[in-house]
Amino acid sequence: MPKFPHASETALSLSDQVFSRLAAKAQTIEGELYPLHVGDTYRAPIPEARAEAQHHDDHEQLHGYAPVQGIPALVDAIGERLEHSYGVRPDRGSIQVMSGATAGLSVTIHALVDPGDEVLLPAPFWPLIRGIIARRGAVPVQVPLFDRLADPTFDVEKALEAKITSRTTAIYINTPNNPTGVILPPEVIRAMLRVAQKHQLWVFSDEAYEELWFEGERPRPVWTYPEAKDRVITNHTLSKSYGLAGARIGFAHGPNDIMKVIRSSQTFTTYCQARPMQHSAVAALSHGDAWLQEARSLYGEASRLCAEHLGVSPPPGGTFLFFDAAPWLKDSDESSLPFLEKALDYGVLLTPGSACGEAYARWVRLCFTSVPIEKLREALERLRPLLSSRT
Repeated sequence: MPKFPHASETALSLSDQVFSRLAAKAQTIEGELYPLHVGDTYRAPIPEARAEAQHHDDHEQLHGYAPVQGIPALVDAIGERLEHSYGVRPDRGSIQVMSGATAGLSVTIHALVDPGDEVLLPAPFWPLIRGIIARRGAVPVQVPLFDRLADPTFDVEKALEAKITSRTTAIYINTPNNPTGVILPPEVIRAMLRVAQKHQLWVFSDEAYEELWFEGERPRPVWTYPEAKDRVITNHTLSKSYGLAGARIGFAHGPNDIMKVIRSSQTFTTYCQARPMQHSAVAALSHGDAWLQEARSLYGEASRLCAEHLGVSPPPGGTFLFFDAAPWLKDSDESSLPFLEKALDYGVLLTPGSACGEAYARWVRLCFTSVPIEKLREALERLRPLLSSRT
């Protein structure tokens, strides 16, 4: 129990330097810096969804409190969007507007996980999810998985079962995955859901990249599987798919009775989301199809460009390339830091793989959507001397 002047042990386990310890060095770089470390987009949202398009005269009480669940127009737009995309429309009462996926998952975990509980965290993972779980006082249990699916001997159920204890409460599933871009095939999703059913676990489905797949049909999300019924809480965001990261707007849905609990948790977290950004979200969900189609084309081209330079396979979705830096490291190097420092010398800032899991210290994450493709080409050209110097 901390007392003045000490902070909570849980809070002290977190850090505001989630993505990279190279930030201080980056500030000393002269010339142009290419920020390929944080997942964002250079693309502006559609005009109707931009902040400046929301006017007081057009929207009643634009600057007042919104309903905790969300403004009715957005709740309806969410239902219509899900029905349009997946042929399933959740009950209206099961939808909850959130301040993006970060807050949405935080609220969800706060509502369904107690301090000391364990959450299975298939790795590599989105860097913030580990801290979100730890912030609750719970234990993120890492399970290396996404980079091992191509191995025919890898048993998903066995890997997850090996980490189950009496304290295991939930499993987090993110597909398309940050950072690998892997889209989980149905047999893997079903295997994960079998483990959840067997051990009575909640399933936290992160759909941040649901609109960003580059080939074939739209991937089937976890929440539409019959095996997920009554146990999955799904979080969506408009940050990645619609270029609205700064708007901090997203939504969650799940079983009605549980969503009432989550809504109560939301009430005591941020209460409601900003009305202007909710109106932006309505516009994006209602009129953003052409923007999405163009985004998939542009991002797919960017992913292939990066993969070609690095000599790896392009990811099937998402906004990142995650690669093993071993070819550019010495056997004695315990992490990718030497590679990252050399990349920064060329003006390119990347994310250490350790942010995505303890098993990935020698890996690197590159975001190929944070700058226009012309700037991405420049960054990759800057890296050419480094990439050609394999050990």
